[in-house]
Amino acid sequence: MSILDERIKLNKLDKSNMLGSIEALPDQIAHAWQDAQKVIIPTNYQHISNVVVSGMGGSTFGSYVIKNLYKKTLKVPFEIVSHYELPEYVGENTLVLLSSYSGATEETLEAATDAKNRGAKIMVITSGGQLAELASKNSWPAYIIDAKYNPCDQPRLAVGYAIVGQLALFKNAKLLVVDDKEIITTISGLKSLITKLSPDNSDNNLGKSLAFQAYDKQLVIVAAEHLIGAAHVFNNQLNENGKILTSEWPLPEFNHHYMEALKFPAFAKHNTLFILINSALYHDRVIKRVPLTQRIIDNAGFESVLIQATAPTHLEQVFEIIMLSEYVAYYLPMLYGIDPSKIPTVESFKLALA
Repeated sequence: MSILDERIKLNKLDKSNMLGSIEALPDQIAHAWQDAQKVIIPTNYQHISNVVVSGMGGSTFGSYVIKNLYKKTLKVPFEIVSHYELPEYVGENTLVLLSSYSGATEETLEAATDAKNRGAKIMVITSGGQLAELASKNSWPAYIIDAKYNPCDQPRLAVGYAIVGQLALFKNAKLLVVDDKEIITTISGLKSLITKLSPDNSDNNLGKSLAFQAYDKQLVIVAAEHLIGAAHVFNNQLNENGKILTSEWPLPEFNHHYMEALKFPAFAKHNTLFILINSALYHDRVIKRVPLTQRIIDNAGFESVLIQATAPTHLEQVFEIIMLSEYVAYYLPMLYGIDPSKIPTVESFKLALA
């Protein structure tokens, strides 16, 4: 029996209860949808020419999902800025969303000052800290996360709060249309998926089998269109939870140059796994590209695996892939024998930078 089948052994490594946060994703979504919709957005926030989201790491998950999921319906440019300074075009007709789970992210706090000085329209999503204080002081519309369904309290595990919180804020600002039914069906689908991916299920568990296949390998994640944001979440979770070297690539961009990089160094063929994510909801030409891309990867001597998103809607597919990615990025550090919550390199870097 593998450690992945035994909760008692998992709990000994998982000292902060990351698994509890993963299994609570449906509850996070329901909680965020209920609370964030109560945030009142001034009517003048509807009259904007562009949107900029300032955030780092897990605090940008919602933005990456929204940017790629709603690209056909967003009526204004939507940019994610993971830096201290905002683009020069930011001004009074820009809606700036300041996103920091902790409320203490220095890049986002500096961007807050920048946005205020330029007269931008500002919204906030945070669980507290200095950013919450700024929102209160300046009367900025803010969704203050009550993260009771994130027991491990790591920002990257507040996935439901991050994504659905932003969805609700942008809905309230009349930038997106999202109805309750979409959220309800997404939650229902995730609850069913959890039973298939949980440690309690040993039969045909895709999360476990993919973790075993990915063990001790560099991972390259390839996705397209509405699932690019989900691939970004997958990539981040693997980095922080599993301490794994990864990269993420969108199709069709991958086909225009990365395929030529499959020759050198030769040793990469022995320790690299390509994870390709397909969907029947992709553009017809992209659907055709996925198996052709996998064939080229395989013929070059690399190992690959194809993940097929099967949920009926774009939003449900996004969370389907995110749910799978959370389990894979949890099971891998268990196989490595490490606590998935700890991020010692990031923490020591912050101390050195202080």
